[in-house]
Amino acid sequence: MTGTLYLIPTTLGSDKWQDVIPLYVSQIARDTRHFVVEDIRTARRYLSRLEMPVPISDLHFELLNEHTIQQDVHKLLLPLLDGLSVGLMSEAGVPAVADPGASLVALAHKHGIPVVPLVGPSSIVMALMASGFNGQNFAFVGYLPIKAKERERRIAQLEQRSREENQTQLFIETPYRNNHLLSSLLSTLKPETLLHISCDLTLPTELVLTQSVKEWKKKMPDLHKRPSIFGIYVS
Repeated sequence: MTGTLYLIPTTLGSDKWQDVIPLYVSQIARDTRHFVVEDIRTARRYLSRLEMPVPISDLHFELLNEHTIQQDVHKLLLPLLDGLSVGLMSEAGVPAVADPGASLVALAHKHGIPVVPLVGPSSIVMALMASGFNGQNFAFVGYLPIKAKERERRIAQLEQRSREENQTQLFIETPYRNNHLLSSLLSTLKPETLLHISCDLTLPTELVLTQSVKEWKKKMPDLHKRPSIFGIYVS
């Protein structure tokens, strides 16, 4: 019999995990001894806050990030194939959504290993919920191009897709480039296009707002180094 792969959510940055992580999820994490994580230091800090019943040094951690090659992902299955349960954790939020952990989940299914997704904060889903945009037809398109001209072309494409398909377009940026992306959005999108920004979700500095591009131009927020989700919609 194989072990179970638990998809364990973490907070989006807050130390108060009780505000966003259900108690039963924290208990599953406490009962787990083997973890596959995106960042070991972040995982150790998070589990310490959960007050694990054993020393953190007694836990076993394996790394799975954007640099992990597929051959090494196969090795991460070994504890599961030996009958041990494993917790998969992202650096922030839910694992395997816009996260390298998806490759381990895919392999688990191929080997008949039970996969159990657990409830927790997803910045993508939370932004969609808060946007007021179409929640029945939406796309998360990840990162936009870094180069300004390419980024502007991509923004125009997403705006056109939203208009033609009645589809919400969601995307992110590396936090230190947020202000550059916002400038490109405001200079490229049509004034009546709706722009949503969810920033610092679940934190005291949280910003959640949908306005037309015309309204955003009146007062641009400073999003520098603040985790943000962006959405556009043409109604």
